[in-house]
Amino acid sequence: MIDENLLYELLKKTLSRGGEYADIYVEHRESTSIQLEDNRIEKVVTGSFSGIGIRLIYKEKTAYAYSNDFSKNILLDLAMTVSNAAAGAERDITIDMKQQRPRMVSLVKIPPSSVPLDKKIAMVQLGNKAARSVDSRIRQAKIVYGESLQRVKIASSDGMLAEDDRTYTMGMAQVIASDGVSLQTGHETAGGLAGHEIFETDPIEAIAETAARRALMLLGARKAVGGRMPVIISASAGGTMIHEAIGHGLEADLARQGLSVYSGKLGSQVASKHITVIDDATIQGKRGSFSVDDEGVASQKNILVNEGVLVSYLYDKYNAFIDKSASTGNGRRESYEHKPIPRMSNTIIAPGTLYPQDVLSSVPKGLLVKKMGGGQVNTVTGDFVFEVQEGYLIENGKPADPVRGATLVGNGPAVLMSIDMVGSDLGFSIGTCGKDGQGVPVSDAMPTLRIPEMVVGGEVA
Repeated sequence: MIDENLLYELLKKTLSRGGEYADIYVEHRESTSIQLEDNRIEKVVTGSFSGIGIRLIYKEKTAYAYSNDFSKNILLDLAMTVSNAAAGAERDITIDMKQQRPRMVSLVKIPPSSVPLDKKIAMVQLGNKAARSVDSRIRQAKIVYGESLQRVKIASSDGMLAEDDRTYTMGMAQVIASDGVSLQTGHETAGGLAGHEIFETDPIEAIAETAARRALMLLGARKAVGGRMPVIISASAGGTMIHEAIGHGLEADLARQGLSVYSGKLGSQVASKHITVIDDATIQGKRGSFSVDDEGVASQKNILVNEGVLVSYLYDKYNAFIDKSASTGNGRRESYEHKPIPRMSNTIIAPGTLYPQDVLSSVPKGLLVKKMGGGQVNTVTGDFVFEVQEGYLIENGKPADPVRGATLVGNGPAVLMSIDMVGSDLGFSIGTCGKDGQGVPVSDAMPTLRIPEMVVGGEVA
């Protein structure tokens, strides 16, 4: 991607006028996306880009510049521009680059590049056919295929030299059903840090059928009745709640600046004893996984909350430097145009020991959430609102009538403190997490769990 001698020269130039730390981030990315809508292929987009970012940390401040021009003179000028942030006298720098990390590549079984474009288009068309074949009430289907190959190389003044290859593949279906009176939408997505092998376990036809059946289910669902009630969140709902209700609040930049309800609470009880929260970028094939983060730190399994006690935040190098801590391998960025910040990877509530069915049967009457929708959270207060994409009334410990229009309203710490039953299963959901204008791939997971009482938004009875 770029000569290592030049990387070394750029680091020296960046630190030549002072500073505690510098790094170079080099990226090359190739991507393809296919979108089908209204029974026809609307978009087929392929492209690539490359670029380099140079960062200097000086007296707890950051200077950052980037370029898509790899000419040596351009890059040396860029490094000099960044070095001016330190404003010190010119000095000679020696950097020990012996801490080389071997190149680590994700275990891709079927590289997307090995699958011809016409076969990818045919696959999307099969998804459309599968969705529309479910029922005559299916009115629209949007099927999306996406792939991305990202190669990164990171060199830093603490001697780190690391590379990573990341292949992401995904399929998504959004299906609209109508009975002539109302319209309802169903969604389903599958993907990860993997190649086309994901479609062996999650064929795009199955993704499309699931979305279609969810839209049809909502057509026949009654409107949710609001109020306080017990809530069972199934493992199939994915980890949206854990991602929003506590995940962002444990990112060190927010916690350090007092912008998190969990600021200053290390060692405190922030959830029930049944709750252990883990952020683990080492899980093979998950969308939030990587070999090294975007600062060259090896991926890690980080326990954040251990049996209810807050034990760690998620750190990048900058915030770790300020807090006199160590990076947890969570320095991530959208592209070379962005500086790294603390971000989640695969965030999980660890499974418990109870059979999921026992958790459900413990509630005589309440709400069962089978699939979460979008949501919002105030990280300062912990207050949140989440949509329920697929939910059912619970009658005598069993799923009963489906409902639509339900929302979950609550406070993250209060809800986590109240959870009193945790199942032995685990279900993942995937997404692209936005923060500070940057989006990065993530996944979230949780087991079936019971919240004895929370506010469910809906119609007033």
